[in-house]
Amino acid sequence: MRIARFSIDGNVAFGAVEGEGPDGLVLDIIKGIPYGDFELSGTKVPLSKVRLLPPVLPNKVVAIGRNYAEHAKELGNEVPEVPVAFFKPTTSVIGPGDNIEYPSFSNELHHEAELAVVIGRMCREVPRERVKDVIFGYTCANDVTARDAQQREKQWARAKGFDTSCPLGPWVETDLDPTDLTIQATVNGEQRQLGRTADMIRSIEDLVVHITEAMTLLPGDVILTGTPAGVGPLNVGDEVAVTIEGIGTLTNRVIKRG
Repeated sequence: MRIARFSIDGNVAFGAVEGEGPDGLVLDIIKGIPYGDFELSGTKVPLSKVRLLPPVLPNKVVAIGRNYAEHAKELGNEVPEVPVAFFKPTTSVIGPGDNIEYPSFSNELHHEAELAVVIGRMCREVPRERVKDVIFGYTCANDVTARDAQQREKQWARAKGFDTSCPLGPWVETDLDPTDLTIQATVNGEQRQLGRTADMIRSIEDLVVHITEAMTLLPGDVILTGTPAGVGPLNVGDEVAVTIEGIGTLTNRVIKRG
């Protein structure tokens, strides 16, 4: 099931996305929030009549760096012995169609297409065999990075945590096998990244176990699983799209901040 979060007439709701094709999609409005058991209201609105929002509002976004060997290599880095985890703040999250604001402290902005894992229940110290039980679903993400700031600053907080640096969407797919999906990024229609989730160094099970050894994850929290090779520059005016097999396409435009 595809679960979207949207606004219509000033109201925010979740809905199940039904139908196919850009003109055939409708939203069946969900009663309440979608984590756990929920009911569909039967009230349906065309997707074209609503504004899609970030599919979740995470308490935290836990991102993993250098989880594809070719990406680590292209930036001159070794594959880390343990997963490299960092945070992107909630203020970095935007939805499909929202603008990425080029930060004033950077001259080298990069796209990073990623599979995002959405957590469905509060969990801590999750054993490997229970990982699937705590996952709500999957969505597309773009770990937008101020590469020059990342390279000159020891911490990645500003380089990867600035406002609008975490596009998510267009919705959450709850019924998906994430182990071998095509993931790609295009800029102005030109393909930049093309990889498969099968090439992750650490699996989603590895990442959930590793992260929850240290912290509690809450419903709606997001894990970014790393990016394949092919990251590259974004300029003001560019349209960047992340497409993941079985989920859909997340599209955003880069604008000048201010």
